[in-house]
Amino acid sequence: MPKRVRTGLTRSDILDRYVERFKQQLVKFQPFLSRRRGSVSLEDFDEAAEELIAQVFGAASDQSEAYFFAKTGESALLPEEAQESGTHNIEQESLQQRRQVLESCLADLELRRRLQATRKKKGIETALVEDYMSHDVRSIHRDATIKQAGQLLLKHKVGSLIVDDGSRYIGIVTDSDLTRKAVAKGLDPNTTTVVTCMSRPLVTIEEDESLAEAMSLMKKQSIRHLPVTADATIIGVLSVSDLLRAFEEQKTP
Repeated sequence: MPKRVRTGLTRSDILDRYVERFKQQLVKFQPFLSRRRGSVSLEDFDEAAEELIAQVFGAASDQSEAYFFAKTGESALLPEEAQESGTHNIEQESLQQRRQVLESCLADLELRRRLQATRKKKGIETALVEDYMSHDVRSIHRDATIKQAGQLLLKHKVGSLIVDDGSRYIGIVTDSDLTRKAVAKGLDPNTTTVVTCMSRPLVTIEEDESLAEAMSLMKKQSIRHLPVTADATIIGVLSVSDLLRAFEEQKTP
């Protein structure tokens, strides 16, 4: 399974940051609409706006395409009668189209944020894995010793490590694995490798699955740590402690 790195920010944190960045872009855009001199050129602004849209929605998204057409003054976006009469200010209309695309992106993100907050308020039944998963993917090479694995678990204060072979994730080793499969059997922690104790194949769940589905899967597989994927690529881990936290939050009035 391919390796992928993601920051330790929660989904709420990420949405908040994106909302703030689009608000800042709209503020920076005001001088162009009022024909005042801004702190950056329109070309530099366009480059920054397109980069932000691509980062949040994707380079091939409808939002990216809409901004491109707005920037280039695509005639299909302008009223036909205005084009024919020649009375329409194409440059000004292009600026207005840019603003509308940015405002649409901002509205989309704010809606996502409200839906996420509503989902959490409704209870565990509607909460998703992505709402409570850890976004940190702690890993260890298959040839590392179980002593090194134990040291990493202690250092990062986690209960599991995803095992990789240098390019792909191939298994998972947990604190209970080290206890049951290594210590209890008297294996030498200085020479026994992680691959000896790890569990495979990986049992995973997609980030947009429900917590209820995750709990059912963990119970069925008798596991306490569930790697989380996005499009089949591991991006985080959901643990029993995360589930307990979710229940505790639902109890809080």
